[in-house]
Amino acid sequence: MIAPVLSGPWSILVDGMHGLCVVAALALAAWLAGQRRPGPATRPAAAALALTAGWALAAAMLGTAEPATGALLALANLAWLATLHRLFAHDERDKNVVPVRLVILALAFVALLMLALAGAQQLFADVAAAALVVRQFAALLGVLFSVGALVLVHNLYAGAAQQTRQTLRWPAAALATMWLYDLTLATVIYLRPAAWTALADLRGAAMLPVMAMLAFGLLRHSTAKPFGPSRSFAFQSVSLLVIGAYVLVTVLVSQALAYAQSELAAFVQVGFLALAGAAAIAVLPSRRVRGWLQVTLTKHLFKHRYDYRAEWLRFTATIGRAGHGAAPLRERIVQAIADITDSPSGLLLTPHEDGGLALAARWQWPGIDVPAEAINTAGARFFEESQFIIDLDDLRRERADGIPAAAYPAWLLEAPDAWAMVPLRHFERLVGLVVLALPAAARRLDWEDFDVLRVVGRQLASYLAEQASQDALGEAQRFDEFNRRIAFVMHDIKNLASQLTLLARNAEKHADNPAFRADMLLTLRNSADKLQALLDRLGRYGHQSVQPHPVKTTDVLATIARHFVARPELVAIERMPTTVLADREALEQALVHLVQNALEAGEPGSPVFLDVRDEGPWAIFEVIDSGCGMSPEFVRTRLFKPFHSAKPDGFGIGAFEARELVRAMGGRLDVESREGLGTRFSLRLPLADAAAIMNGLHASRNEVA
Repeated sequence: MIAPVLSGPWSILVDGMHGLCVVAALALAAWLAGQRRPGPATRPAAAALALTAGWALAAAMLGTAEPATGALLALANLAWLATLHRLFAHDERDKNVVPVRLVILALAFVALLMLALAGAQQLFADVAAAALVVRQFAALLGVLFSVGALVLVHNLYAGAAQQTRQTLRWPAAALATMWLYDLTLATVIYLRPAAWTALADLRGAAMLPVMAMLAFGLLRHSTAKPFGPSRSFAFQSVSLLVIGAYVLVTVLVSQALAYAQSELAAFVQVGFLALAGAAAIAVLPSRRVRGWLQVTLTKHLFKHRYDYRAEWLRFTATIGRAGHGAAPLRERIVQAIADITDSPSGLLLTPHEDGGLALAARWQWPGIDVPAEAINTAGARFFEESQFIIDLDDLRRERADGIPAAAYPAWLLEAPDAWAMVPLRHFERLVGLVVLALPAAARRLDWEDFDVLRVVGRQLASYLAEQASQDALGEAQRFDEFNRRIAFVMHDIKNLASQLTLLARNAEKHADNPAFRADMLLTLRNSADKLQALLDRLGRYGHQSVQPHPVKTTDVLATIARHFVARPELVAIERMPTTVLADREALEQALVHLVQNALEAGEPGSPVFLDVRDEGPWAIFEVIDSGCGMSPEFVRTRLFKPFHSAKPDGFGIGAFEARELVRAMGGRLDVESREGLGTRFSLRLPLADAAAIMNGLHASRNEVA
């Protein structure tokens, strides 16, 4: 018997051993239940481990002598017996050896009798003599069951082929250890009913080496392939062990507090449990804690950081996702590279017409403010030439050896969650740049990260280049169709213009009524002029023909005001007169497009401002409205793309034509828009005086050369 002085520490030790048994059995059962290709004994072994965990939990909470604990032990023995039967299936001896099945059936009957005796023990718990008889009879059945099970284990291993023994060695050793201990325990209970408690309490400790042998044996393949758990299994198993250790420590500390001889012991115990529960609720669901645990396991348990097979399967699934509801390709590209590094969000920057990089897509990162030109031409050239992956945390620590300042603009360094910049190059040409956000478990990028991100970056660059080629091909096809349609329209309009011109000439000769003749001539000539102007404008869709010359901005503003005289919403701001170098007709046409779009975008009566100002060697025409605005995606992908029109019968070439006209005059058209606030178009053209000075400088340089 255990001395009363040691009863408290002994109980804590026993509960701790049973708690470890629960954690080990559940972890191994969960792994076996999740196998895609289970072996013949996998499922019954998982069930037996789960029942063993239930027995250990009942032994820790209720005690080893309770009938419920005995019933769970009998059910676990039935499951272990089924596992033993399935182990004979390795060389099909379960079908060829008839005595094996007979012995197993007999032992199953004995286990069922032990289960019934557990119920009888509960029934006669109040009668000491009857309970003693039931316990001794159950011990006798336990001896019979253990002896029969050990005989089966001996036949399992001794009768197996040499190759099969390599697979059965550790499971057979585990089962033999368990039932040998049960045989000893049942014998002691039968011979000395008063001295069995300590040995029964230690069964939880005896099950720990049994779990270790089962884990090594059941996880070891017969092909001698080295055991290598996946990262997900390692993470889940360690998480389960951490939770089990937390539960075990909580139980042990709570039990120790309960043994304290004080009136406040119960209150202290309840307070400790409340604090421990609150700590678990606050810490365990944390994404940062899970990320730290996963990084630590990967660093210390695996040779490589990444599970390349799993990463490639996930990468392929993300990029190949298509159909209704799927995210656009650019967003999927950001997600694919962010998933590899466990980054929660990211941006995709792509080259624009001036050579710099602009925002093309964002994935789960709405809070970061990206300027119109995210990275200038010099920064884009650096990534194109070097394919350098930048860790922004290193730059914040002033470790920018060999990296130009243009490669990491201030808006990125000032964003605390910006982490890494990964260039996407296709045939030595930069097609994109991915900016990743800091993961929950912050870490530095190492050589393996750089290698993986470079390979993935090249693969993603090929997808971007392929999409750009498809877009260009589709646009060329639409242009061809548009030109064919315009050719027919021009032919019809040309015939109509000729007819009206001839009619006007005949009317001049044959009209009798002078008043009617004058009115008819005016009407016909105006119609002919309008048709001819339309014909000229349609003719410029195929090719732009502009001849820049000095143009006064006041004259242009006056023409635009007359054109929209019926729309009082247009407010032209008068400033100092300025002369620009432009084609007047092309400039007026571009401004008409922009003003018309601004008027249609706003609410009826909302003002539209047309302003002209000087800025260095440039004159800037601004068209500002307070309409519904445009999303960054619309501005990026549709605004300046032809054949995308919000009007049912429009060609969708107004903004495209305006930009092309401005470019043909040596200028630039920019747009800033915010949904719900409005839009600002900025048309930039060179001043005539500045252009003359620049031309003179170029001419003098050519003469010197």
